[in-house]
Amino acid sequence: MTKIKNNKPVLVTGANGYIASWIVKKLLQKNLTIHACVRGVKNKNKTQHLLDLTKNNKGKVILFETDLLEEGSYDKAMTGCELVFHTASPFKMKTKNPKKDFIEPALKGTKNILKSATKIKSVKRVVLTSSCAAMYADAIDTIKTPKKKLTEDVWNTKATEKYQPYSYSKTIAEKEAWEISKKQKKWDLVVINPSLVFGPSINTKNNTSGTMEILEMMTNGSMKIGAPKSGVGVVDVRDVAEAHIKAGFTPSAKGRYITSAHNTDFLEISRLLIPKYGNKIPLPKKAIPKWFLFLFGSMFDKVFSRSFVLNNVNIPFNADNSKIKKELNMKFKPIKKTMEDSIESLIKSGLIIIKK
Repeated sequence: MTKIKNNKPVLVTGANGYIASWIVKKLLQKNLTIHACVRGVKNKNKTQHLLDLTKNNKGKVILFETDLLEEGSYDKAMTGCELVFHTASPFKMKTKNPKKDFIEPALKGTKNILKSATKIKSVKRVVLTSSCAAMYADAIDTIKTPKKKLTEDVWNTKATEKYQPYSYSKTIAEKEAWEISKKQKKWDLVVINPSLVFGPSINTKNNTSGTMEILEMMTNGSMKIGAPKSGVGVVDVRDVAEAHIKAGFTPSAKGRYITSAHNTDFLEISRLLIPKYGNKIPLPKKAIPKWFLFLFGSMFDKVFSRSFVLNNVNIPFNADNSKIKKELNMKFKPIKKTMEDSIESLIKSGLIIIKK
Protein backbone atom coordinates (compact mmCIF):
# COMPACT_ATOMS: atom_id res chain seq x y z
CA MET A 1 0.00 0.00 0.00
CA THR A 2 1.38 3.37 -1.06
CA LYS A 3 0.44 6.48 0.90
CA ILE A 4 1.04 9.78 -0.89
CA LYS A 5 1.71 12.87 1.22
CA ASN A 6 -0.50 15.91 0.66
CA ASN A 7 2.35 18.38 1.17
CA LYS A 8 4.40 17.22 -1.81
CA PRO A 9 4.14 18.56 -5.38
CA VAL A 10 2.36 16.37 -7.92
CA LEU A 11 3.48 15.97 -11.52
CA VAL A 12 1.02 15.93 -14.43
CA THR A 13 2.23 15.22 -17.96
CA GLY A 14 0.33 16.76 -20.87
CA ALA A 15 -1.15 19.04 -18.22
CA ASN A 16 -2.97 21.26 -20.71
CA GLY A 17 -4.85 18.32 -22.22
CA TYR A 18 -8.57 17.65 -22.04
CA ILE A 19 -8.48 15.16 -19.16
CA ALA A 20 -5.32 16.51 -17.53
CA SER A 21 -6.73 20.03 -17.16
CA TRP A 22 -9.53 18.63 -15.02
CA ILE A 23 -6.98 16.64 -12.99
CA VAL A 24 -5.06 19.87 -12.39
CA LYS A 25 -8.26 21.61 -11.28
CA LYS A 26 -9.08 18.85 -8.79
CA LEU A 27 -5.52 18.83 -7.44
CA LEU A 28 -5.71 22.59 -6.92
CA GLN A 29 -8.89 22.08 -4.94
CA LYS A 30 -6.79 19.92 -2.62
CA ASN A 31 -4.43 22.93 -2.23
CA LEU A 32 -1.55 21.08 -3.88
CA THR A 33 1.34 22.34 -5.96
CA ILE A 34 1.23 20.94 -9.50
CA HIS A 35 4.28 20.54 -11.70
CA ALA A 36 2.44 20.95 -15.00
CA CYS A 37 4.42 19.53 -17.92
CA VAL A 38 3.53 20.93 -21.35
CA ARG A 39 4.99 21.60 -24.75
CA GLY A 40 5.00 25.29 -25.56
CA VAL A 41 5.06 26.87 -22.09
CA LYS A 42 4.90 30.36 -23.62
CA ASN A 43 1.83 29.57 -25.74
CA LYS A 44 -0.91 31.22 -23.68
CA ASN A 45 -3.68 29.57 -25.71
CA LYS A 46 -2.44 26.25 -24.34
CA THR A 47 -1.43 27.21 -20.81
CA GLN A 48 -3.28 30.30 -19.58
CA HIS A 49 -6.32 28.28 -18.51
CA LEU A 50 -4.12 26.31 -16.10
CA LEU A 51 -2.81 29.48 -14.48
CA ASP A 52 -6.34 30.89 -14.33
CA LEU A 53 -7.43 27.86 -12.30
CA THR A 54 -5.22 29.00 -9.41
CA LYS A 55 -7.19 32.22 -8.86
CA ASN A 56 -9.76 30.65 -6.55
CA ASN A 57 -7.50 28.05 -4.95
CA LYS A 58 -4.61 27.95 -2.51
CA GLY A 59 -2.80 25.50 -4.75
CA LYS A 60 -0.11 26.45 -7.23
CA VAL A 61 0.73 25.57 -10.84
CA ILE A 62 4.36 25.59 -11.97
CA LEU A 63 4.82 25.12 -15.72
CA PHE A 64 7.64 22.96 -17.09
CA GLU A 65 8.66 22.71 -20.74
CA THR A 66 8.92 19.00 -21.62
CA ASP A 67 8.99 16.67 -24.62
CA LEU A 68 7.57 13.14 -24.54
CA LEU A 69 10.11 11.92 -27.07
CA GLU A 70 13.14 13.24 -25.20
CA GLU A 71 14.64 11.00 -22.52
CA GLY A 72 15.27 12.84 -19.27
CA SER A 73 12.97 15.70 -20.27
CA TYR A 74 10.84 15.20 -17.15
CA ASP A 75 13.62 14.74 -14.59
CA LYS A 76 13.62 18.32 -13.34
CA ALA A 77 9.82 18.55 -13.11
CA MET A 78 9.57 15.19 -11.36
CA THR A 79 12.13 15.96 -8.66
CA GLY A 80 10.41 16.16 -5.28
CA CYS A 81 7.16 14.57 -6.52
CA GLU A 82 5.86 11.38 -4.93
CA LEU A 83 2.91 11.09 -7.32
CA VAL A 84 3.06 11.21 -11.14
CA PHE A 85 0.02 11.37 -13.41
CA HIS A 86 1.06 10.40 -16.93
CA THR A 87 -1.81 11.52 -19.14
CA ALA A 88 0.08 12.73 -22.21
CA SER A 89 -0.85 10.63 -25.25
CA PRO A 90 -2.51 11.94 -28.42
CA PHE A 91 -6.02 10.97 -29.50
CA LYS A 92 -7.81 12.06 -32.64
CA MET A 93 -10.21 10.40 -35.03
CA LYS A 94 -8.20 10.69 -38.24
CA THR A 95 -4.50 10.50 -39.03
CA LYS A 96 -2.38 9.97 -42.12
CA ASN A 97 0.60 8.82 -40.08
CA PRO A 98 -0.50 6.66 -37.12
CA LYS A 99 3.06 5.68 -36.26
CA LYS A 100 4.12 9.30 -35.82
CA ASP A 101 0.85 10.61 -34.36
CA PHE A 102 -0.12 7.74 -32.02
CA ILE A 103 2.33 4.90 -31.65
CA GLU A 104 5.69 6.62 -31.12
CA PRO A 105 4.42 9.27 -28.65
CA ALA A 106 2.45 6.68 -26.65
CA LEU A 107 5.20 4.06 -26.43
CA LYS A 108 8.32 6.20 -26.27
CA GLY A 109 6.61 8.74 -24.02
CA THR A 110 5.62 6.04 -21.54
CA LYS A 111 9.16 4.62 -21.53
CA ASN A 112 10.69 8.04 -20.92
CA ILE A 113 8.30 8.94 -18.11
CA LEU A 114 8.85 5.64 -16.32
CA LYS A 115 12.63 5.83 -16.74
CA SER A 116 12.51 9.19 -14.98
CA ALA A 117 10.21 7.78 -12.29
CA THR A 118 12.74 5.02 -11.61
CA LYS A 119 15.61 7.51 -11.54
CA ILE A 120 14.01 10.22 -9.37
CA LYS A 121 14.17 9.14 -5.71
CA SER A 122 10.98 10.85 -4.54
CA VAL A 123 8.51 9.02 -6.83
CA LYS A 124 6.29 6.45 -5.10
CA ARG A 125 3.31 6.01 -7.46
CA VAL A 126 2.58 6.49 -11.16
CA VAL A 127 -1.01 6.74 -12.37
CA LEU A 128 -1.13 6.05 -16.09
CA THR A 129 -3.96 7.17 -18.36
CA SER A 130 -4.53 4.21 -20.64
CA SER A 131 -7.86 3.41 -22.30
CA CYS A 132 -10.52 0.76 -22.74
CA ALA A 133 -8.99 0.73 -26.24
CA ALA A 134 -6.13 -1.25 -24.68
CA MET A 135 -8.74 -3.92 -23.94
CA TYR A 136 -10.65 -4.08 -27.22
CA ALA A 137 -10.53 -2.92 -30.84
CA ASP A 138 -14.20 -3.29 -31.83
CA ALA A 139 -17.50 -3.49 -29.96
CA ILE A 140 -17.81 -7.15 -30.97
CA ASP A 141 -14.66 -7.90 -28.95
CA THR A 142 -16.36 -6.81 -25.72
CA ILE A 143 -19.06 -9.47 -26.00
CA LYS A 144 -16.70 -12.20 -27.20
CA THR A 145 -14.80 -12.17 -23.92
CA PRO A 146 -15.09 -15.10 -21.47
CA LYS A 147 -17.58 -13.12 -19.34
CA LYS A 148 -19.31 -11.51 -22.36
CA LYS A 149 -18.07 -8.10 -21.18
CA LEU A 150 -14.85 -6.18 -20.73
CA THR A 151 -13.10 -6.71 -17.42
CA GLU A 152 -9.66 -5.65 -16.23
CA ASP A 153 -8.29 -9.07 -17.23
CA VAL A 154 -8.95 -8.49 -20.95
CA TRP A 155 -6.35 -7.21 -23.43
CA ASN A 156 -6.72 -5.99 -26.99
CA THR A 157 -5.22 -8.63 -29.30
CA LYS A 158 -6.66 -7.50 -32.63
CA ALA A 159 -5.51 -3.91 -33.21
CA THR A 160 -2.46 -3.29 -35.39
CA GLU A 161 -0.55 -0.32 -36.74
CA LYS A 162 -2.89 -0.37 -39.75
CA TYR A 163 -6.19 -1.39 -38.13
CA GLN A 164 -7.36 0.69 -35.18
CA PRO A 165 -3.88 2.23 -34.67
CA TYR A 166 -4.99 4.30 -31.68
CA SER A 167 -6.10 1.13 -29.90
CA TYR A 168 -2.80 -0.48 -30.85
CA SER A 169 -0.83 2.47 -29.44
CA LYS A 170 -2.66 2.34 -26.10
CA THR A 171 -2.23 -1.44 -25.88
CA ILE A 172 1.51 -1.55 -26.45
CA ALA A 173 2.13 1.51 -24.27
CA GLU A 174 0.23 0.06 -21.30
CA LYS A 175 1.84 -3.35 -21.69
CA GLU A 176 5.26 -1.69 -21.72
CA ALA A 177 4.34 0.24 -18.56
CA TRP A 178 3.49 -2.98 -16.74
CA GLU A 179 6.72 -4.62 -17.89
CA ILE A 180 8.80 -1.68 -16.65
CA SER A 181 6.86 -1.62 -13.39
CA LYS A 182 7.63 -5.30 -12.71
CA LYS A 183 11.38 -4.69 -13.00
CA GLN A 184 11.58 -2.27 -10.08
CA LYS A 185 10.17 -1.90 -6.56
CA LYS A 186 10.56 1.85 -5.96
CA TRP A 187 7.14 2.96 -7.26
CA ASP A 188 3.85 1.24 -7.97
CA LEU A 189 1.67 1.57 -11.05
CA VAL A 190 -2.08 2.17 -11.18
CA VAL A 191 -3.83 2.39 -14.56
CA ILE A 192 -7.04 4.19 -15.49
CA ASN A 193 -8.80 2.78 -18.59
CA PRO A 194 -11.52 5.20 -19.76
CA SER A 195 -13.96 4.56 -22.58
CA LEU A 196 -15.01 7.48 -24.83
CA VAL A 197 -14.61 10.62 -22.74
CA PHE A 198 -17.12 13.44 -23.16
CA GLY A 199 -17.99 16.48 -21.09
CA PRO A 200 -16.95 20.14 -20.98
CA SER A 201 -13.46 21.34 -21.81
CA ILE A 202 -11.76 23.72 -19.39
CA ASN A 203 -9.78 25.31 -22.22
CA THR A 204 -12.50 26.42 -24.64
CA LYS A 205 -9.93 28.38 -26.69
CA ASN A 206 -8.01 25.25 -27.66
CA ASN A 207 -10.43 22.33 -27.54
CA THR A 208 -8.39 19.41 -28.87
CA SER A 209 -10.28 16.39 -27.56
CA GLY A 210 -10.62 13.61 -30.13
CA THR A 211 -14.07 12.70 -28.85
CA MET A 212 -15.21 16.23 -29.56
CA GLU A 213 -14.47 15.46 -33.21
CA ILE A 214 -17.15 12.77 -32.95
CA LEU A 215 -19.65 15.27 -31.58
CA GLU A 216 -18.77 17.77 -34.29
CA MET A 217 -19.51 15.11 -36.89
CA MET A 218 -22.83 14.33 -35.21
CA THR A 219 -23.84 17.99 -35.09
CA ASN A 220 -22.51 19.49 -38.33
CA GLY A 221 -25.09 17.84 -40.58
CA SER A 222 -22.88 15.08 -41.99
CA MET A 223 -24.94 12.53 -40.01
CA LYS A 224 -28.28 14.17 -40.63
CA ILE A 225 -29.49 11.12 -42.55
CA GLY A 226 -28.84 8.93 -39.53
CA ALA A 227 -26.38 7.73 -36.90
CA PRO A 228 -24.90 4.26 -36.68
CA LYS A 229 -25.95 2.09 -33.77
CA SER A 230 -22.30 1.45 -32.97
CA GLY A 231 -21.79 0.25 -29.42
CA VAL A 232 -19.54 2.47 -27.30
CA GLY A 233 -18.81 3.21 -23.69
CA VAL A 234 -19.15 6.79 -22.43
CA VAL A 235 -17.76 8.51 -19.35
CA ASP A 236 -17.66 12.12 -18.17
CA VAL A 237 -14.27 13.86 -18.28
CA ARG A 238 -14.85 15.16 -14.73
CA ASP A 239 -15.37 11.59 -13.54
CA VAL A 240 -12.23 10.42 -15.33
CA ALA A 241 -10.26 13.14 -13.54
CA GLU A 242 -11.79 12.11 -10.23
CA ALA A 243 -10.85 8.48 -10.94
CA HIS A 244 -7.23 9.58 -11.39
CA ILE A 245 -7.26 11.47 -8.10
CA LYS A 246 -8.74 8.48 -6.25
CA ALA A 247 -6.21 6.15 -7.90
CA GLY A 248 -3.39 8.45 -6.84
CA PHE A 249 -4.36 9.02 -3.23
CA THR A 250 -6.03 5.72 -2.27
CA PRO A 251 -3.21 3.66 -0.71
CA SER A 252 -4.87 0.33 -1.60
CA ALA A 253 -5.46 1.20 -5.28
CA LYS A 254 -3.83 -1.35 -7.57
CA GLY A 255 -3.93 -2.70 -11.11
CA ARG A 256 -6.21 -1.51 -13.89
CA TYR A 257 -9.54 0.27 -13.55
CA ILE A 258 -12.19 0.31 -16.27
CA THR A 259 -13.54 3.87 -16.11
CA SER A 260 -16.68 3.70 -18.21
CA ALA A 261 -20.04 4.89 -16.93
CA HIS A 262 -22.54 3.93 -19.64
CA ASN A 263 -22.85 1.24 -22.31
CA THR A 264 -24.56 3.01 -25.21
CA ASP A 265 -24.37 3.77 -28.95
CA PHE A 266 -24.19 6.85 -31.18
CA LEU A 267 -27.90 6.90 -32.00
CA GLU A 268 -28.84 6.76 -28.32
CA ILE A 269 -26.42 9.63 -27.63
CA SER A 270 -28.08 11.71 -30.34
CA ARG A 271 -31.56 10.93 -29.01
CA LEU A 272 -30.53 12.17 -25.58
CA LEU A 273 -29.67 15.54 -27.11
CA ILE A 274 -32.71 15.95 -29.37
CA PRO A 275 -35.16 17.24 -26.71
CA LYS A 276 -32.93 20.24 -25.95
CA TYR A 277 -31.09 20.79 -29.25
CA GLY A 278 -33.15 19.05 -31.95
CA ASN A 279 -34.49 22.33 -33.39
CA LYS A 280 -31.12 24.11 -33.20
CA ILE A 281 -28.64 21.51 -34.43
CA PRO A 282 -28.96 18.97 -37.31
CA LEU A 283 -28.71 15.93 -35.05
CA PRO A 284 -29.36 12.45 -36.47
CA LYS A 285 -32.79 11.19 -35.52
CA LYS A 286 -32.76 7.62 -36.84
CA ALA A 287 -30.44 4.67 -37.30
CA ILE A 288 -28.43 4.52 -40.49
CA PRO A 289 -28.66 1.00 -41.98
CA LYS A 290 -25.61 -1.22 -41.82
CA TRP A 291 -25.85 -2.01 -45.55
CA PHE A 292 -25.78 1.71 -46.33
CA LEU A 293 -22.55 2.18 -44.39
CA PHE A 294 -21.03 -0.79 -46.21
CA LEU A 295 -21.71 0.95 -49.52
CA PHE A 296 -21.25 4.62 -48.62
CA GLY A 297 -19.00 4.72 -45.56
CA SER A 298 -16.63 7.03 -47.40
CA MET A 299 -19.25 9.78 -47.10
CA PHE A 300 -18.23 10.09 -43.46
CA ASP A 301 -14.57 11.01 -44.07
CA LYS A 302 -13.71 7.29 -44.30
CA VAL A 303 -14.36 6.88 -40.57
CA PHE A 304 -16.60 3.89 -41.27
CA SER A 305 -14.44 1.33 -43.04
CA ARG A 306 -16.02 -2.01 -43.97
CA SER A 307 -14.18 -3.74 -41.13
CA PHE A 308 -15.38 -1.13 -38.66
CA VAL A 309 -18.98 -1.44 -39.86
CA LEU A 310 -18.91 -5.24 -39.66
CA ASN A 311 -17.51 -5.32 -36.13
CA ASN A 312 -19.25 -2.33 -34.53
CA VAL A 313 -22.54 -1.33 -36.17
CA ASN A 314 -25.62 -2.88 -34.51
CA ILE A 315 -23.33 -4.52 -31.98
CA PRO A 316 -23.53 -3.56 -28.29
CA PHE A 317 -20.58 -2.45 -26.18
CA ASN A 318 -20.39 -4.09 -22.77
CA ALA A 319 -17.94 -3.15 -20.02
CA ASP A 320 -17.93 -4.00 -16.31
CA ASN A 321 -17.11 -1.00 -14.09
CA SER A 322 -17.73 -2.79 -10.78
CA LYS A 323 -14.06 -2.80 -9.73
CA ILE A 324 -13.65 0.97 -9.70
CA LYS A 325 -17.01 1.42 -7.98
CA LYS A 326 -16.08 -1.03 -5.25
CA GLU A 327 -12.39 -0.29 -4.70
CA LEU A 328 -12.33 3.49 -5.35
CA ASN A 329 -15.95 4.28 -4.47
CA MET A 330 -16.51 5.89 -7.88
CA LYS A 331 -19.88 7.38 -8.74
CA PHE A 332 -20.65 8.46 -12.31
CA LYS A 333 -22.63 11.38 -13.72
CA PRO A 334 -25.80 10.77 -15.77
CA ILE A 335 -25.03 10.46 -19.46
CA LYS A 336 -27.60 13.13 -20.38
CA LYS A 337 -25.78 15.74 -18.30
CA THR A 338 -22.42 14.70 -19.76
CA MET A 339 -23.62 15.03 -23.34
CA GLU A 340 -25.49 18.31 -22.82
CA ASP A 341 -22.46 19.82 -21.09
CA SER A 342 -20.34 18.63 -24.03
CA ILE A 343 -22.57 20.46 -26.50
CA GLU A 344 -22.51 23.64 -24.40
CA SER A 345 -18.71 23.46 -24.30
CA LEU A 346 -18.52 23.16 -28.09
CA ILE A 347 -20.94 26.07 -28.51
CA LYS A 348 -18.74 28.16 -26.21
CA SER A 349 -15.69 27.13 -28.24
CA GLY A 350 -17.40 28.20 -31.46
CA LEU A 351 -17.16 24.67 -32.87
CA ILE A 352 -20.96 24.35 -32.98
CA ILE A 353 -23.15 27.13 -34.33
CA ILE A 354 -26.75 26.85 -33.20
CA LYS A 355 -29.79 28.25 -34.93
CA LYS A 356 -31.34 31.24 -33.17
